[in-house]
Amino acid sequence: MSDNGSINIEVVYGTPEKQLILKVLVASDATVEQTIKTSGMSRYFPEIDLSENKVGIWNRTCKLTDTLKDGDRIEIYRPLIADPKEVRRMRAEKAKEEGRADKVTGGRAKASKRNVAKKDPAPQDNSDT
Repeated sequence: MSDNGSINIEVVYGTPEKQLILKVLVASDATVEQTIKTSGMSRYFPEIDLSENKVGIWNRTCKLTDTLKDGDRIEIYRPLIADPKEVRRMRAEKAKEEGRADKVTGGRAKASKRNVAKKDPAPQDNSDT
């Protein structure tokens, strides 16, 4: 914290093509939303919509009204482009079609008997001694 009651904050956002970290000096009672607006991140990424994008401090989601501590890192998260549950379902269907998964249970497919090498039975001792 600086002597005048200001704190140092990092605001980060990224896309697959471009990532940006902005360092901002704000009042010690500043909220997450105020700090993001002060940073000017929307000049670089106009697609950011704080009513849609979730935000977090050091990888923990938070509210836009939360206050900050010196050294905090505000992260603006991009929305998911696909529903994770739907992606898993599609991956499982593909595995079933390719024979990598059991068609009934969805678990790993059992190896066919002809693909499994048979082991020679252990020799038996037939001596009478």
